[in-house]
Amino acid sequence: MTAGTWIAMEQGGRLKLLALVAALMVVPVIVLRAVEGYEWDPGDAVFLGILFLGIAVSLEVAARVPDRLAYGAGLGLAIFAGFAQIWVNLAVGIIGSEDNPINLIYLAVIVIAVFGAVIAGFRARHMVKAMAATALAQATTFFVALAAGFGFTGPITIFFVSLWLISSWLFGRAARVRG
Repeated sequence: MTAGTWIAMEQGGRLKLLALVAALMVVPVIVLRAVEGYEWDPGDAVFLGILFLGIAVSLEVAARVPDRLAYGAGLGLAIFAGFAQIWVNLAVGIIGSEDNPINLIYLAVIVIAVFGAVIAGFRARHMVKAMAATALAQATTFFVALAAGFGFTGPITIFFVSLWLISSWLFGRAARVRG
């Protein structure tokens, strides 16, 4: 869905889409009942709700920018990368288990992405730099983990660095289209 499509949706349509996103929160409840050993506490559910709210707010921000497919794809990919990283880190942990405090270094990556986007004013030509900085921060986590003896996180690091760099590239395309 492009930002223009999101804007063109009537208020009721947008509310239905946001309700669908909120309904996705039922998935963990189903998994809790179906998978033995899978445990969530109320704080996990609240945090998931905050993540979904963040996605909804990001979609609303995307709706207010010019309709550029590359921009929408770049923003969507950045949102996905952030959400996926938080989800993986909370579910199983990237370094060791989800309880390993070293996993907090991945929070810095998300903070850089969010603050970079805010500082960039969500303008495409500046989002290029914000997402590139986020990719650099993501790569840095690999070297920190390796140097500190926490293990090799190469494959997942490559995955997330790739997502941030592709997002940066898409924002660059959007900036060129705009002129």
